[in-house]
Amino acid sequence: MAPRDWERKDLLGLEGLSASEIETILDLAASFKTSPPANLLKNRTAAFLFTEASTRTRSSFEIAAKRLGCEVLSFSPISSSLSKGETLLDTFLNLQAVGVTHFIVRHERSGVLEDLAPLLSASVINAGDGAHEHPTQALLDLMTLRERWGGFKGKKIVVLGDIRHSRVARSNLFALKKLGARVVFCGPTPLCPDAFSELGATIEHDVEKALKGADAVNVLRLQLERMEQGFVPSMADYAFSYQLTAARADMMKPEAFVLHPGPLNRGVEIASEVADGPRSLILEQVSNGVIARMAVLSLCEQGRSLA
Repeated sequence: MAPRDWERKDLLGLEGLSASEIETILDLAASFKTSPPANLLKNRTAAFLFTEASTRTRSSFEIAAKRLGCEVLSFSPISSSLSKGETLLDTFLNLQAVGVTHFIVRHERSGVLEDLAPLLSASVINAGDGAHEHPTQALLDLMTLRERWGGFKGKKIVVLGDIRHSRVARSNLFALKKLGARVVFCGPTPLCPDAFSELGATIEHDVEKALKGADAVNVLRLQLERMEQGFVPSMADYAFSYQLTAARADMMKPEAFVLHPGPLNRGVEIASEVADGPRSLILEQVSNGVIARMAVLSLCEQGRSLA
């Protein structure tokens, strides 16, 4: 039976979704994990347009599409007509004309898909846009935690690290707040501005205070590719002050979990003994990424058929 609480052909972010819509995605993903579907996207074609590097997101989306029976079109912006000056919209329209039904897009510009998606009959799924949102990463994070907890009400989740440049932090905040969790953003002031409190996060610059009594921590890497000089004195200084070490992890609740969206910079934002330790759900996140993205692709196809 198709989920009732879903009519969207696109997934551009989680900020505009209701709690019910988020739970619809998580519920469908959970059902896929126990009863994997086949051929839900037979005779459909997904095109991948990634202007930034990706390992986990792209590979798991491709596997998700193929498990649903969808054909996958490999598409390189560098070798396409985008490099000749063709607009992103014209590229989408031409690919749609040859049969593309789903676009999975990662782009360095925040909000780039907001105006384009309504102009297409194909589904558009945001695989990360600038420092705006990364909705499917947040969904797989939530899926991983919900499998352990059952729900989020009353839970304290710390997002630790480079909040300023993180689309993962924003998507997690939007979703977790709607599902009843308390979200604490923690990092040095230049990377964790107090202004984020306007989005509903609690801001804490002292890592030990932030982690005390937490149910989970989601650790973020320093996004040096988005930084100008001066956000942190040095990598070593950042590691000394904010790395999630075993001692700091023990400040959380005894049963608390550690997450990381990847890629890991071991010895900088997280110690290897924590990343590989008993609290870590990092590889479970990666595995759940395929299932969560299968659910998103399926729901967007449902929404596309209703449009």
